[in-house]
Amino acid sequence: MQRLLIDTPELLLEHTERWRACPWLALDTEFMREETYYPQLCLVQVSDGRDAHCVDALALKGEPVLAFMNSLAAPTITKVFHAASQDLEIFVQLAGDCPRPLFDTQQAAAMLGDGDQLGYAGLVEKRLGVTLDKSLTRANWARRPLSDAELAYAADDVRWLAQLYPMLLEELQARDRLRWLLEDSARLGEAERYRIQPADAWKRLKGIVRLAPAAQGAAMALADWRERMAQSGNRPRKWIVDDDVIYRLAERRPQSMAQLENLGLLAPKTLARHGEALLELLTGPPVGAPMTADAPLTDVQKAVLKKLQEALLALAGSLGIPPSLLAPRADIEAVVRSGRAANVPLLRGWRAEVAEEVLAGLPE
Repeated sequence: MQRLLIDTPELLLEHTERWRACPWLALDTEFMREETYYPQLCLVQVSDGRDAHCVDALALKGEPVLAFMNSLAAPTITKVFHAASQDLEIFVQLAGDCPRPLFDTQQAAAMLGDGDQLGYAGLVEKRLGVTLDKSLTRANWARRPLSDAELAYAADDVRWLAQLYPMLLEELQARDRLRWLLEDSARLGEAERYRIQPADAWKRLKGIVRLAPAAQGAAMALADWRERMAQSGNRPRKWIVDDDVIYRLAERRPQSMAQLENLGLLAPKTLARHGEALLELLTGPPVGAPMTADAPLTDVQKAVLKKLQEALLALAGSLGIPPSLLAPRADIEAVVRSGRAANVPLLRGWRAEVAEEVLAGLPE
């Protein structure tokens, strides 16, 4: 039986030398993050189209894995992923950057009319007629030793990906859509997308615009603090305090430890450990500028939105692509509100080209 697991520096070096000469590699990762802030990389699966292997990132922690990941960044190698965002987050975390160039098969499938946000198993079944075993989806990839079944399952994530890539590439080229894919994959590979700044953590609070201005500032300060605590302790955000607690603390803004305790929002251990820091934030100067939800669209804007949606829906249908790939509703609404000043993909690159006639009447 072929040895799937690469778990020594010697084996990794041997395979890396061969992979470095390949024009493309199919890649995937297995990780755990249920009890951590940062994903814990467990495996990196690699296929060059001939065979598939699993690099044991836990056994090869440190310099061997970093050198291997850096070797994948060679611009001569196209890195093929399916739904790459979480994988790229790990590369940025460990290697400091995304490997480029990228080819995302989920994006490619959407551009070829195979469906929006189609999962890997769905794409394999649709394109290759293979039904993948999903029984190990929740496997504990940090446990050692991994079973033969687990290794085979992980290797299949790139074994079939390596078969999909040439097929999708050829069809994109034949339909003159490869440039679409390269454009979207380049944007996907921007490392800043995966670097979380504590000062921006409030953007994850979906309900913050519904708070009063003073409460918004408090929620921003609390979100910044929680992010820094989660990062420094490598613990999930919700283990520090969850979103609902942030909203309620921001609204009530207790002014003393007694008031904070009486709210009953914090577990005793959390109160003892973080109470003083939270109180300092809640009683300190305001943070950030108040935000307001977008004003409702006027009747005229609603009519423009409907007309633009219908035109883009028809255009997406004629191109055989999901309407959301061309422009999700939020982007269309941004265009209605701001015209060509809207910072949305619809007004750039291949989308602007194919929608040129639809967008012709937009104000500058």
